[in-house]
Amino acid sequence: MTTSGGLSILIDLAHVPAELQLGIEAIAANAPQQNISLCESDDHLLDVEFHWLVRFEKDQALSEGECSVMVCQHLETSATQSRVAIEVKYQRKIEAFRSLGRILGASRQIQGPDPEKTRSLLNYTEKAAFENLTVMIDCSRGGVLKQSSVFSMMRNCALMGINMMQLYTEDTYEIEGETFFGYLRGGYTRQELINMDDYADALGIELVPCIQTLGHLGQMLQWPKYHIYRDTNEVLLANWDETYNLIEKMIMTISSPLRSKRIHVGLDEAAGVGEGRYRQIFGYEDPTRVFLHHLKRVQEICKRLDLKPMIWSDMLFTLANKNNSLAGYYDGGTPQLTDNLPPDIDLVYWDYYHTTSESYANKIEQHRELGCTSPWVATAAWTWNRFWCALPFSFATIQASCQAAKLDGKPDAQGVIGKNVKNMMITIWGDEGHECDMFSALPAMYYFADHGYTQDTEIDLDKLKNCFEGVCGAKFDDWIDQVMDSDTPLTLKTHFAPNTSKYLLWEDPFLAHISPQYAMMNLETHYAEIAQNLGKMIDYNKEIFPENGRLRMAYLVAQVLTLKCHLHSRMTIAYRSSDRQELYDLTEGRLVDLQVAVDQLWKYHRSLWHKTNKPFGWEVVEMRYGGLRTRLLTMRDRILEYLEGVENWDRQQQLQLNNSDSGVLASSVGSQHSNDAHSQKGAAESCIPSSLRRGSWMNKNQQSERPTIPEFDTNREAMYEYAGCNLLMDYNRVSTPSRPG
Repeated sequence: MTTSGGLSILIDLAHVPAELQLGIEAIAANAPQQNISLCESDDHLLDVEFHWLVRFEKDQALSEGECSVMVCQHLETSATQSRVAIEVKYQRKIEAFRSLGRILGASRQIQGPDPEKTRSLLNYTEKAAFENLTVMIDCSRGGVLKQSSVFSMMRNCALMGINMMQLYTEDTYEIEGETFFGYLRGGYTRQELINMDDYADALGIELVPCIQTLGHLGQMLQWPKYHIYRDTNEVLLANWDETYNLIEKMIMTISSPLRSKRIHVGLDEAAGVGEGRYRQIFGYEDPTRVFLHHLKRVQEICKRLDLKPMIWSDMLFTLANKNNSLAGYYDGGTPQLTDNLPPDIDLVYWDYYHTTSESYANKIEQHRELGCTSPWVATAAWTWNRFWCALPFSFATIQASCQAAKLDGKPDAQGVIGKNVKNMMITIWGDEGHECDMFSALPAMYYFADHGYTQDTEIDLDKLKNCFEGVCGAKFDDWIDQVMDSDTPLTLKTHFAPNTSKYLLWEDPFLAHISPQYAMMNLETHYAEIAQNLGKMIDYNKEIFPENGRLRMAYLVAQVLTLKCHLHSRMTIAYRSSDRQELYDLTEGRLVDLQVAVDQLWKYHRSLWHKTNKPFGWEVVEMRYGGLRTRLLTMRDRILEYLEGVENWDRQQQLQLNNSDSGVLASSVGSQHSNDAHSQKGAAESCIPSSLRRGSWMNKNQQSERPTIPEFDTNREAMYEYAGCNLLMDYNRVSTPSRPG
């Protein structure tokens, strides 16, 4: 086997335990650089071209989460090829697959026969720092990943060492007899769930259901059939038997196709619980008490179904602090609950915003004080409300949360620190329409996974980059921060990654009401440089980095923003200075180019969506493109109409002026003769106010006014005076300054 993607690897299936074989076959068939081949027996080794022969052995003597890799034998060597046998010993399946990922990464570091370097890279022992590393992928904000996309994510997770996956499904799974549950949303069928669970199991991954059982159910509650379950537009009605019958049906449907006995039942961000129809029906009750009573009912359902539930923990803090904002979750102390937490419920502390480990350590301790001795800690790849994962900021928050989790614990009598955080999670959210390419989170996932296999507070970044190339088939550095979402200065207690490229794209091009925020920045040059660099990255070494093709989305966004940024301000300057030629050139040049670029982006985004996700939900994003395309068309038409109108107006004015000059000359001959005849009538009319004289209003309005463009006449003001570009804004805020209704 000759490949350009590093050294070729042969896996001897005769020395692969049965529990690994399906996973190995799936990985080999989909290796991005096609550098893994399989053989059925030792007899065929001489018939296959390879550099490294890999064998696997399950070793029960290893502790849980431990594996060892060893170069155990040098096979025959020729002048051009050194054959090396590598033995992988593992205790859990997931570590076997992670070891294969590291072997793929090492193959990127060696460009020819080098037994000594091979030995130095592939003689090691590694142990997981946590019991479970979990990735949670949002499949509820419009985009529902296709089964093939989930399989691809699972293969990447296995090679990284991530042993658990949760697909976040609010209403995107089918329930028998509930047509309007996930109506036209592309929910997973029972068979799809079974298929994905089988695929996950083959790769050593536990697929855990992740749903909602209180808030975040507005998609379902909008339909008349479900109005009886409403407390508010987003929150289920607690303390209502029919609600719990429905919840049991939901839990049974999502859990029964899967092997896992865990379930994530959500319960986050249920603001207004007990304050809507609940209050009308049952009267006022403290919302914390309503929440805890509801939690007990849900826990009882899980117990009957032999399931171990986990919940997001924020409502325990925000209700007690009477503050639904992030500050109510992160900045308050340990809440004094009105009742005890139900037993056997895991709390998931989610924090995607802080960049220092102290913030996480304090909140972990508060969870312990609530009675949860080992809380889960969830960090995030910043994929929501943007087109490309905000990777540098994601790395900062992942680093801080993992550091806190690894250092967590209290010394025992012998001074030994016992770890209490056993489970880490990285979330990949799709809020605001699932516009982002979820696979842009792969570098953050690998960064998170490498933290999960070391007790050190820092990871080996060079090793990570090589493994990313070998496993994901892309160049790590090329994927970092490719569409300018400038970093926010890390001075606030809670931070965020701005979504500059998104709000620049969707900002109304004719009203440009966000433009004062970036008026002083040269974004045209900035995005032009990004587009130029991305173009090179996409075309460079396609065989080695085939997945760099995913950068085309970022490239096309940058192309659009190069043309769109400051176009309105340039047109305004030309308009106000009466430079019609410049305004015409901008309209028929740059504006037309922008229309073409937007069309290219729209069509590529559409293709990428349908390759990655089910078709449902794309209509939301496509209507945004439709709005932008229509506004650009209107902008062009109105400017051209204005330019034509001004030209006609000038011509009319000149004609009137010429006629006026001719009239003065002709009337001078007969003026003296008529003065006496009209003097008496003129004296009478002079007593009538000019505004009431017959025909004066009509004559005034018959005179045409000079055309204008009010969108260019009106001045703009910065909405956020000191923020500059450091803003995180949704589509409705940037697409128009008006509110419907």
